[in-house]
Amino acid sequence: MNSIVVIALICAASVQAPDCSRETAIDVITGPAHTLQECLVQGPVLAANAGFKGEDGAYVKTRCEQKR
Repeated sequence: MNSIVVIALICAASVQAPDCSRETAIDVITGPAHTLQECLVQGPVLAANAGFKGEDGAYVKTRCEQKR
């Protein structure tokens, strides 16, 4: 059973990393992970699979949360 949720936040370059959140993101992509290490790697992978190419200076911020 997956106990960690990967959250890939796509944020505009004008949003500083500490301010990048679900509320300020251009897009939010989620997926499962089994470990924290897997979660950290999966964020950019999820974004790339969804078509994110890093255009216009946007970036990916990965968050890992326990499944509720």
